[in-house]
Amino acid sequence: MALVTPTLLSIRRDPRLLKVPPYLSVLCVVVGVIWLLLLPLNDYSRHTYISENALLPGQVHTYVGGSEQNIFRAYRREVEALAGNRTEEIVEKLESIFKSTGLKTARQKYEYASSGKPFAGENVYSILHAPRGDATEAIVLVAAWTNMEGELNQSGIALVLTLARYFKRWSLWSKDIIFLIAGDSRAGPQAWVDAYHDSHAPSSVAPLPLKSGALQGALVIDYAMNHRFDSLHIVYDGINGQLPNLDLFNTAVNIAGGQMGIKVALQQMWRHDDGYRARLRTMLRGMFNQGLGHASGPHSSFIPYHVDAITLQAVGEGWQDEMAMGRTVESIFRSLNNLLEHFHQSFFFYLLMQAHRFVSIGTYLPSAMLVAVNFTIMAIALWVQSGRQKAPNIASTTKKSDEPPDVDVIKQNGMVAVVPTEITAIAERHMFLPLTFVIGVHFLGAVPLYIFNHCSEEASLLTPFPAMTPTFLLLTLINFLLPYLLTLLLTTYTPPTQQQLLLVKSFSLLLLGMFLSALATLNFSLAFLVGLLSSPLSFVRPMPAHKTAAALAGLALNALAPTAVLAAGAWFWAADVGDVLVEAAWGWNVWGMRTQVVVWCVWWPAWVTGQVLLAASFAGRREVEGGEVDAGGESKKRR
Repeated sequence: MALVTPTLLSIRRDPRLLKVPPYLSVLCVVVGVIWLLLLPLNDYSRHTYISENALLPGQVHTYVGGSEQNIFRAYRREVEALAGNRTEEIVEKLESIFKSTGLKTARQKYEYASSGKPFAGENVYSILHAPRGDATEAIVLVAAWTNMEGELNQSGIALVLTLARYFKRWSLWSKDIIFLIAGDSRAGPQAWVDAYHDSHAPSSVAPLPLKSGALQGALVIDYAMNHRFDSLHIVYDGINGQLPNLDLFNTAVNIAGGQMGIKVALQQMWRHDDGYRARLRTMLRGMFNQGLGHASGPHSSFIPYHVDAITLQAVGEGWQDEMAMGRTVESIFRSLNNLLEHFHQSFFFYLLMQAHRFVSIGTYLPSAMLVAVNFTIMAIALWVQSGRQKAPNIASTTKKSDEPPDVDVIKQNGMVAVVPTEITAIAERHMFLPLTFVIGVHFLGAVPLYIFNHCSEEASLLTPFPAMTPTFLLLTLINFLLPYLLTLLLTTYTPPTQQQLLLVKSFSLLLLGMFLSALATLNFSLAFLVGLLSSPLSFVRPMPAHKTAAALAGLALNALAPTAVLAAGAWFWAADVGDVLVEAAWGWNVWGMRTQVVVWCVWWPAWVTGQVLLAASFAGRREVEGGEVDAGGESKKRR
């Protein structure tokens, strides 16, 4: 065994082993992408199904129709007449309609400020107390005065008013029903649900004078047209990538598509042939919306409070009328009324390929984990490399001179081995500078995070920062110069050694892999997208002997900077960068969106560190002092 142990230690110190991690890292990224691309296939996705048997979707006969259609048309004319009036007049009229049906009614005012602009509105709602309930549970029917596109939700509001009158006549309800007419789709539902759970800011959102029991679910109607529609677009994405329970989505699909015969679409895929490309596009659109983390509709405000909610959006022009929408809503509410407990049986983490096909978290999560683990593999390899001296000659462990070599006696598990000291020498890692730099860069990400969330949309003397677009352009320029300035400071005051540069990259990649692995379990899409855009950072290193290659790599890495990706995305979707940042600031200040934290405090620091390493190619550095990685066991040095 004494003859075998030195050989094993020599192989363990073989510098050729450090050439494996980069290839392994590339393999992880490639396999992760391929894994994702395989998900739309039938072998990797599953047909949707109802897990909660008590829902019984589509098992009841619906009765909305007849005289209710005349009532609906009368309400729609009244809503159209209110268009353009003051908020106070609109709320008074809606409140009077609710009161005329015999429901308890209340109002709520709210006022938010974001990007230097105030935004005020008022909600009106009423509560139908369940004849067979004890006011401990409730479901919510929502229609905003304007939808997410700013259009008057005339038919949606009229339908809620009609259903409030219609539901009042039935005695079968075991849960209270709350009818909410929000002042708008962006702030109104958020203010209402915050106040319902006593999580609102009293300075900007008024408390609710009327409440019911725990909210079991919410359904939003977006019907901003005065003609028949063709299909229902089900919107289900929540804030920060959260999703409603899959049973609620499946219930709506079964009722609309099965019981009512209405075509169902999702992720704006109006024509879906159920082929591989259509499934892949639907899945990628869903991932993009989840990755952004923004609110896709009024329902998104309910999901962070564990209230499962979706939006039914009428689209197209066809032969489905308002009563078809009403019967769909009635049947969904009859199913929700059957719930004995909160949604919990089905999935909360999933990717939808089409209305009847999905992938659960156990199937898609490995793709993001593989992308994230490539950073960890490279971080460990760099840590090992940072503790090594010049590699010993594996073919011979003796010196060419007559002087006997330095050797160590290693005792382990009752065995003794004599090995050259150059194999077992332990290198001292100088970690203060690398740790300080990496931690400092991550804290530096709080600067753009604060600026973009508090920047004004327009220049003003009352706001701390000027207009959004000039601020973005200025920070983009600073973002380009910052790595070179940091490199200049490092090389001027504390020139880093080669070992310290390896440790800087190791710590940066270790943090990036750790953050993305944890994020993948909460927001898979955001973790996968950031990991994929950051994957080149695993292979960035100082190249003092190849300055031209370092310069080209720096330019290529600039194209993957968060600011560059934001500008490219805005150009691709024909949006103004300033408008995108204003929307992101609104999400931060009102919706509680936290995508910016990942961008500026996880992705951006890793990118800056990668650029600093490339910039170090143009600056001199001291040679590393240190030795080999440590060998296990107890050692004694002798000559």
